[in-house]
Amino acid sequence: MGETRQVEVDGKELRLTNLDKVLYPETGFTKGEMVDYYARVAPVMVPHLSGRAVTLRRFPEGVDDLDAAFFEKRCPKHRPKWVKTARVTVEKGKIDFCVCDSLPTLIWMAQLAAIELHPSLSLSRAPKRPTVLAFDLDPGPPADVVDCSRVALRLRDLLAQFDLQSFVKTSGSKGMQLYVPLNGKVTYEETRPFAQAIAQIVAKQNPDEVLAKMGKKTDRSGKVLIDWYQNNERKTTIAVYSLRARERPTCSTPVTWDEVEAAAESGNGSDLVFETTDVLKRLDDHGDLFDPVLELEQKLPEL
Repeated sequence: MGETRQVEVDGKELRLTNLDKVLYPETGFTKGEMVDYYARVAPVMVPHLSGRAVTLRRFPEGVDDLDAAFFEKRCPKHRPKWVKTARVTVEKGKIDFCVCDSLPTLIWMAQLAAIELHPSLSLSRAPKRPTVLAFDLDPGPPADVVDCSRVALRLRDLLAQFDLQSFVKTSGSKGMQLYVPLNGKVTYEETRPFAQAIAQIVAKQNPDEVLAKMGKKTDRSGKVLIDWYQNNERKTTIAVYSLRARERPTCSTPVTWDEVEAAAESGNGSDLVFETTDVLKRLDDHGDLFDPVLELEQKLPEL
């Protein structure tokens, strides 16, 4: 059975099991350490998840056993009564997704070995209204996070010409994501074509380094794909501060533009890789660098 513990979190009873189970074999990082990380990061992570439908990516046998891993959109029926859900229309009907609006819910998700949390870009009460515009920067080897940094800077500068502030985070995997806070009455029918146009401009200006369109026969080697299609009500994006199922317990981590510029200039991408201990120290040093994404109101220009 492994190490089991009965705990009370903000008045909610939780049974935590297999806390000594190793989820990341390369480092020995255990389920108990994952639960502890999510408990400590919850004050800044929960606000970015609250009110949103969340897809869980669960790894009951750890990150090396991909056959046992699965995405879970439908909130488990065995959930505690206090775990909130959001009914969302999908291609085959409606699904009740989990909503993470509290520390107990985040700990419960960690208990399920939900290493990765993927929320919608919109709140569940207004599923057709994204609160942000997002670009997912995905490098095709040998391109890496340094190449993503250079593309992110070009996107930032182009968006600034439209008086739009943007914020960036590592994906916790190979790439980066750039968010433009909106927090208004915009729809995906407005954000998607704008994101596409911005991506295409950057790709056209840098054809040897950047792609804005993906096809089966597209050669991605050495280029960064700007995935603008993330701006879709049926898509989800890795949550800020979420762990990733990589060899080591890396996390999707907000970074400053100074850090992005430094990586682009030095060519050293290791400074943009953060594990759980790094994230917690950064929170002590910087607070939540993604906090403006929650409330900053901006308007897209007319295309």
